[in-house]
Amino acid sequence: MSTAASSPREAGAQGREPGIVLLFVGLMLSMLLAALNQMILSTALPTMVGELNGVDQMLWVITAYILAATVVMPVYGKLGDLLGRKNLLLFAIVVFMAGSVVGGLAPGMNWLIFGRAVQGIGGGGLMIGAQAIIADVVPARERGKYMGFMGAVFALASVAGPLLGGWFTEGPGWRWMFWINMPLGIIALLVVGRFLHLPKRRRRRAPLDITGMILLAISTTALVLMGTWGGTEYDWISIQILGLLALTILTAVAFVLVERRAAEPVLPMSLFRERNFVLTTTGGLLIGVTMFGAIGYMPTYLQMVTGASATIAGLLMIPMMGGMLITSISAGHLVSKTGRYKWMPIAGALFVAAGLLLLSMIAPATQVVVICLFLALMGIGLGLSMQILVLIVQNSFPNSVVGTATASNNFFRQIGASLGSAIVGSLFTARLASLLAERLPADGARTRGGVNSLTPELVYELPEAVRTPIIVSYNDALTPLFLYMVPLAVAAAVLLAFVHEKPLATVIERDTDADAPSPGVSARQ
Repeated sequence: MSTAASSPREAGAQGREPGIVLLFVGLMLSMLLAALNQMILSTALPTMVGELNGVDQMLWVITAYILAATVVMPVYGKLGDLLGRKNLLLFAIVVFMAGSVVGGLAPGMNWLIFGRAVQGIGGGGLMIGAQAIIADVVPARERGKYMGFMGAVFALASVAGPLLGGWFTEGPGWRWMFWINMPLGIIALLVVGRFLHLPKRRRRRAPLDITGMILLAISTTALVLMGTWGGTEYDWISIQILGLLALTILTAVAFVLVERRAAEPVLPMSLFRERNFVLTTTGGLLIGVTMFGAIGYMPTYLQMVTGASATIAGLLMIPMMGGMLITSISAGHLVSKTGRYKWMPIAGALFVAAGLLLLSMIAPATQVVVICLFLALMGIGLGLSMQILVLIVQNSFPNSVVGTATASNNFFRQIGASLGSAIVGSLFTARLASLLAERLPADGARTRGGVNSLTPELVYELPEAVRTPIIVSYNDALTPLFLYMVPLAVAAAVLLAFVHEKPLATVIERDTDADAPSPGVSARQ
């Protein structure tokens, strides 16, 4: 199999690299690992935290993964541009598998959360590596259909994950959700190692931006901790939260100053001179808040409020997957065919806003089919927007900086995901605890392990006088939060209306000069 185009001219003539199908299979497997992992715990979460006596730490099972993945994304992007992407992708798979082992053996909540964080360190590289590698071998004009299939992987995972999670929870046990990553990881390692041959690139020798990486990690962590602990562990005006706010601001300012002077900045400030990058990155951040803030807790809601089993809760996410799957693939093919793309993320953000608004109106008496229709609207919106935003960013920069640009865009989207999961989870947990304390009968909390050990099965074994207040409390704790996120999706649509629809590139720009410009100062105009 030919492994590289001999020149930029030849690459443009070929349109894409030979062997793209086998290469793409490897990337799809890698992305499936990351995507499946984000969704597979959702249906099992109530049972997991109940068995480990950690309902009050539930949000950290999700937040730990997203936070870790967020912090490492820019690092993977920069190292990929400097050193090449294949070995980094293999490394990410191995780290992800190591985290799965820790999670599978976890004896308590602390080890479970630690395993999720290790998984996130690998998962961040899986997502960035796959998206950037496609840009290495497929011109932007044809890339839409490939990005569409990558979006379909997330759509598939959004249903296959909860389904598998429910099946494992009701069958061999929730720990098998971690062990399933072993055979998938081994297959991904073999396929990527054997079939992923990228165009040879000239490695640039430059000192790593260690200071920038550390400052970025501190600032991101402080920001997410502020969103997680604010209003729950500590008051919003407490010294702890104000201290985290000060730390976030100080390290962010220091990070910007360091990046302006770094030889190879992990997140080049020059990226922000490109209008499309700023608009799509901000829009992606806002959509990330709504996506992970809303969808992360829906399977839990379906189990606790509607009485659905873990498996059925997974099946009830199929309408969202169907909407996302159809629109993601269709949008990708339409972009490749027509070259027009600006309207898609705008429409997608509006669909997301509509879905959130409708979800904020549901109640315990709402028919399940109606909830599924609202989830389908969310899926249509996400399918129209997420991968197209990445394509717009990649089309704005040359190949030498595409990894850094892709990682930076995903970084801010994941910041939104982290804040969405953390803040929604924090508010949901605090509201739920308050409502349960207010509404349960005097002896209602005296269940096995107390309210922190409530599982769906236990709830529906309780007397109606206790069960009904719990169900209503779960509903009233979560649904108002959907309404709070509607303005964010509308704001994303407004921002994306100002995107400049540049013609999609039909050739792959490659660096052939040893003195190629630094990715920190290069952009396609």
